[in-house]
Formats: sequence, structure tokens, C-alpha cells
Amino acid sequence: MGGGGGSEDGDYGFQIAPMVDVVFVLLLFFMACAGQNITEGFLKIALPSGQAAATSGTPVVPIILDIDEAGNIFMNSNPKSASPTDKELTQLLEGLKASMETSPEDPIIIRPAPATRHERLIDVLNTCRQAKVKNLSFG
Repeated sequence: MGGGGGSEDGDYGFQIAPMVDVVFVLLLFFMACAGQNITEGFLKIALPSGQAAATSGTPVVPIILDIDEAGNIFMNSNPKSASPTDKELTQLLEGLKASMETSPEDPIIIRPAPATRHERLIDVLNTCRQAKVKNLSFG
């Protein structure tokens, strides 16, 4: 009589192949879940949060930098660029330095218009770096 791997009562014994399949499925599951726990380690930027207000007692007032399509820069609705092609941004630098001297923990929120050139955004980021801005985010 050919074929059949079981005994006469139908018991096949312990099968290792299904157990290996289950282990591989579990391994894939844990590998997929482990990839979701990535932390920022390259830039090490401290994002602004509301916790500083609770610890120091002073309210955190965000400074909003708007950049329009032409490249003009506004700091809390006040114009801070001499012209759209001005790369030095001395008015913005002076305003940011004054703000950082009085309250260095205040967050700076940059809100560029959708058609703003990236070159202008880089100019604003360089100015924020020169002013030693600690908390910077995009809105």
C-alpha cells in the first residue's frame, strides 16, 4: 500500500513545517512594527511646545514670519525686508535679535506662501541662524 504518512488511527505526530511558518509570520510582524519607532537623531532640533510657559510662568508668544509670493518678509505683520531681492535681511535680523534678547524661548513660526521661492526661504532660515533662534517651526 503506497502513500499515506500517518498511522492507522490518523495521528500524524508533531509537524514542524506549520510551526516554522508561524515563526516567520511573527518575525515579519515584529520587523514591520520596529520600523515605526524612528526618532530624529540627525538634526537634533527642539520643536516649540507649550511646556515652557508652564515652567517659567511667562506666556510664550510666537513670532510669525510671513513670506509672500514676491519675497517680501513680514514679522508679526510688520514689513522686515527692504526689497524682495535683499539677501542680507538686516531689518529682519535686527528684529529677531531684539526678540531673542528679551525672550529667547519664544518660538518662531515661518509661514511661506505656496508660490514662495525656496531661495527666499533659505535666506530667512540663514537669518534665523544668525539671530540664534532656538525654537523654529513651519506653519
